[in-house]
Amino acid sequence: MPAASTILMIRPAAFGYNDETAANNFFQHHPDISREAVQQKALAEFDAMVALLRRNEVEVLVLEDSKEPPKPDAVFPNNWISTSPDGRIMLYPLYAANRRTEKREEIVQQLARDFVVTDVQDWTEFEVEGRFLEGTGSMVIDHDHEMIYAAISERTNLSVLEKFSSANKFQAIVFLATDRNGQPVYHTNVVMTLGEKFAVLCEEAIEEEWELIAVKQLLESTGHAIIPITREQMHCFAGNMLELKNRKDEPLLVLSQSAFESLRADQLQELENYVKLLPVAVPTIEQVEGGSVRCMMAEIFLKRK
Repeated sequence: MPAASTILMIRPAAFGYNDETAANNFFQHHPDISREAVQQKALAEFDAMVALLRRNEVEVLVLEDSKEPPKPDAVFPNNWISTSPDGRIMLYPLYAANRRTEKREEIVQQLARDFVVTDVQDWTEFEVEGRFLEGTGSMVIDHDHEMIYAAISERTNLSVLEKFSSANKFQAIVFLATDRNGQPVYHTNVVMTLGEKFAVLCEEAIEEEWELIAVKQLLESTGHAIIPITREQMHCFAGNMLELKNRKDEPLLVLSQSAFESLRADQLQELENYVKLLPVAVPTIEQVEGGSVRCMMAEIFLKRK
């Protein structure tokens, strides 16, 4: 699994609680403060995260969210766009109709101007059929071994996943993951994080024993040491982390402060055997929209022109 050294982040213009996504994202909580206050808190958290990454010499491409129409989830670009090391840009079908305006052609064009792009795959046609595949939220992709780990949910349609995997010559490893209330977890990247040499996995969430065995065997066979987390830690977004490389080629792991505080000392020590930990506080973003730091970063694997 290659670690990106460049990421895309979208600075939100209208962050807030999204009723449409709350239909199946049970990590969301309605705020008890005004929308304006929520937006200001989210902006402060976003800017602090960008500053932390840049201090640690990660290249961050920050693009401003367009003000109209309002897009409460624009801070999570990884759901609608991803890139691959061989120069592809992929665009994805999103579950919530009011999120689909996040897909802005000018962002794709800017990437094509600055980076070498060999192909643009547009999978958004499946939205009209009510079938969805929300990027690297739905799929935890191991580019090195051409594997995709995917927890099936309303946002991760099996048939679209199979078409995507076939078109890009990936093997799809599919399972069902549930939260502490027995509900399907909306995104795979809440359940697991895949680093170059390790994997963080909420084993408790995969209740079918044969599915869990298959996932663990494939992770271990591809050289990943498994660091298990509990469901309670998953609800603190301890599975929603991302390994990056900085300009010095040093491995870094970005995780939220809530995830960091939920992990035991032995888990933190094991992670620190592989990466430098970069915890950042994003409580408003986590609580109001039910996503954390990994969701805020779209990796740019493309080569600069």
